[in-house]
Amino acid sequence: MDIDELIKETRRISHDRWRIENLVDKHNDIIIIGNGGSNSIASHIAQDYTKALGKKAISFSDPSRLTCYINDYGRDNAYAQFIKEFATKNTLVILISSSGNSNNIVNAGKYCNEESITWFALTGFDKDNKLNKINPNHFWVDSKDYGIVECTHQAYLHSII
Repeated sequence: MDIDELIKETRRISHDRWRIENLVDKHNDIIIIGNGGSNSIASHIAQDYTKALGKKAISFSDPSRLTCYINDYGRDNAYAQFIKEFATKNTLVILISSSGNSNNIVNAGKYCNEESITWFALTGFDKDNKLNKINPNHFWVDSKDYGIVECTHQAYLHSII
């Protein structure tokens, strides 16, 4: 990991964090979703938003439910189904994808668009990724290094606590 690149990306947070702060302030119910390391970030931030901000924040990280949804609805539709079952029009959905191209995360974003559910995306790698294309409300990390992208996403989400 290039520490100078990480410093450059985390410095951008102070200029952009107002967008996520405004959204979180307006919503009491929050769903945070990601794959792999991003799922760990989602779980951690959901707990912190509940404890520190008094929000009803949840992540989709229960192994039994996750494998059930993957089995019953398919990998690419599991997250959209979870949002369908747990979100309301007043829920904020935060989607985290380092590449911005994971089909299950993109489909969750599409579902939010179809149902007029407010959502915010955190992405990295290529700026012209699928998730950024379907929602201008995103924070993009200009790096192709997973460590830099994931660390910056976590710092960005923590920045409002």
